[in-house]
Amino acid sequence: MPRCALVVSFLCLSLSAASFTRAADAAALWSGKVRQILDVNCVKCHGVLEQKSGLELDTPAMVLKGGENGAVVVPGKPEESSLYTSLEKGADPHMPPKKFLTDAERAAVKEWIAVLPATPAAAVQTPQPKAARQFPSGEEAINTLLAEGWTRAGVKPAAPVADATWCRRIYLDLAGRIPTAAELAAFTAAPQRDVLIDKLLAAPEYAVHMRELWDNFLMGRLKRGNPDGRRKGAGWWTFLEKAFQTNRPWNEVVYDVLCARPEKSPDRKGAPWFLFERKNDFQKIAEAVAPVVYGTKIDCAQCHDHPLAREIKQAHYWGLVAAFNRGKNVDASNAVAESAVGGFMNFTNLKKESQPAVVTLLTGRTLPEVWPGGETQEKDTPDLYEDPKAAVRMPKYSRREAFAEAATQDNPLLARAFVNRMWAALIGRGIVNPPDEINERNTPSHPELLDWLAQDFATHKYDTRRVVREIVRSRVYALGASDAAPELFAGMAERPLTAEQLARSWRVALALPPEDDEFRRQVITAMPDVLPKEYNATFQQAQFLSGSPTMTALLQAAQPGAITRLSALPDPTTRVREAFQSVYGRAPDADETAQAVAFVNANAAHPAEATRDLLWALLTSAEFLAMP
Repeated sequence: MPRCALVVSFLCLSLSAASFTRAADAAALWSGKVRQILDVNCVKCHGVLEQKSGLELDTPAMVLKGGENGAVVVPGKPEESSLYTSLEKGADPHMPPKKFLTDAERAAVKEWIAVLPATPAAAVQTPQPKAARQFPSGEEAINTLLAEGWTRAGVKPAAPVADATWCRRIYLDLAGRIPTAAELAAFTAAPQRDVLIDKLLAAPEYAVHMRELWDNFLMGRLKRGNPDGRRKGAGWWTFLEKAFQTNRPWNEVVYDVLCARPEKSPDRKGAPWFLFERKNDFQKIAEAVAPVVYGTKIDCAQCHDHPLAREIKQAHYWGLVAAFNRGKNVDASNAVAESAVGGFMNFTNLKKESQPAVVTLLTGRTLPEVWPGGETQEKDTPDLYEDPKAAVRMPKYSRREAFAEAATQDNPLLARAFVNRMWAALIGRGIVNPPDEINERNTPSHPELLDWLAQDFATHKYDTRRVVREIVRSRVYALGASDAAPELFAGMAERPLTAEQLARSWRVALALPPEDDEFRRQVITAMPDVLPKEYNATFQQAQFLSGSPTMTALLQAAQPGAITRLSALPDPTTRVREAFQSVYGRAPDADETAQAVAFVNANAAHPAEATRDLLWALLTSAEFLAMP
């Protein structure tokens, strides 16, 4: 090849590589910073719902397209881009009106424009999917893909925690409580982590704890009055516990929940409560179903297409409502019957246009159904039902059963939803975060990892125990805290214990049996929900921890046992060390020892009261209330 041709070829390759790098940088800045800035400040007037001056700013493609007044971005030249210059103080016109972005926000927009490649198509080109890599296990996939992310970001992962801390963590996540002193001693004497994981996964406590998590994920928390509601008596708890105890495929569990047909199998008894508790409110049902089968909320699409996630249409919201609007709770039972006719409805968009609510899934699949034409009146005849004389009549063609089939058999979103939610529950943050909003506005921090785990989950017949095992065996699960960005998973994220974990763990720390239903219910009314988006302690919680009759009664119950035993120890230092070991599973450091011993000595005349108050302080501390 002539030398000039080689030079031209080299220059083309160099320019191509540079363009690719700039596009990658621009994509990262867009998803990490710029999109959120525009969503909060600009998209209300320049997005899906409204396009002032013909300008939309919710995707890179629309930004680069510009509006009625031409381009708003000149790639590589922020000073010539009105998207940036209009943000400056004193700009005329100034955007957004009557509001000023922070210096950091303006700098992010400027940086994004500066790294945009000169060829606009390169900035918005959809990356071609890579061939899926093969890993021998989920543990290996997690370790490899996270390590690659740390290298790209130039961060060092946190050091792994000690065996005792890991033991406490795994008991909380798989058994719903801290280990007893004997269990902790046995593990630290022979720390075989895989053995303990398998032991806990096979124990009844695991099924109970998973039921508690998924009861909250699927049904939400009932905080006032009786926080258990009627869920236990209706068989809902038993249904979920048995599903996790026997490791039923998750798609089968979800199918049963959506169908509400307990007569078909003993395993389905209790499943109808998911629909029944929502009392024929079909919109509430649709809004509860979407995060389970799609991995994202669709509430924002009730009155219009989703204002930020373009893939979520108003038709998806009302189509999901239509999937269940033939159902009706049966009085004096927990059953949900279904009509063979009716349920045909229209919805109206913001332009006052009426459209039929057809059962359309977020995957694009639409369930075929013939609508009655004109003035035709449907007749609800006995021959349309499996058993027309049954107390709970079910149609030969069940619309909700057809939806359940479509949502659990050929729906890749189902696996992603479960995997992401379990990752968040065990690691503290979803690969897509928030974990119930997997849509184009919330891109995964590690897309290849989420894809791999979801595909592995589906390939292994929706084996829930396998997902949990692989996550807790991974390197990230054993890491300590990190100051790195939380989406890098370079350390374990801080997460508050659930009310159920706290109730059992408080009792275990005081050498009491872990289960006490009344105590658990009282803790639920005061303590945080599962996976709160932002945890902020409330005044109610502070009152509960500092002086509630519930906590007083708990310590009174420990008086004959743990408190008397510790109070009888003659050496205050030994007493303090034993108290820390019982509550935290560790010895106190020098400062903690000095302060606690000083407190005990100051109250030497009342050793039992001093011991009680010391335990109370430890049990209600930030260290105890959070995952180690």
